Amino acid sequence: MRDHRFKSAYIFGAVCPQRDTGVALVMTRVSTEAMTLMLAEISQAVPHEGHAVVLLDGAGWHIANELEVPANLTLLPLPPYSPELNAIERLWQVMRETVLSHRLFTDTKHIIDACGRAWNSLINKPGRIQSTCGYPWATQVKTS
Repeated sequence: MRDHRFKSAYIFGAVCPQRDTGVALVMTRVSTEAMTLMLAEISQAVPHEGHAVVLLDGAGWHIANELEVPANLTLLPLPPYSPELNAIERLWQVMRETVLSHRLFTDTKHIIDACGRAWNSLINKPGRIQSTCGYPWATQVKTS
């Protein structure tokens, strides 16, 4: 007998290796609306009068014309099939390997809570974002 129930959640995340910080939202679905909420969250995390470049893969909800992009953000789509250029991909790998794999979840709330705890456990460790996601090109950007 096979259990065909399937529930999931999606972690929308962004990191700034230079500042050793990041923001995330856990959503039950992916959509342009969810991505717009994430962009607003990133925008709020940008220092006053600062500007951030947000690297995006080619997911449909990342490039939709309906996205509401805050003025202090610039979206930069990455070439297809280039996860090695996206610093956060390393963090997703660490999360899958260390805190989210080989687990059974009872319901969607349990999944969302586990994703939130996994994100917080990594993001709250000083130096974790820099050491995991700190590509030289990402940490040598001038912030003046």
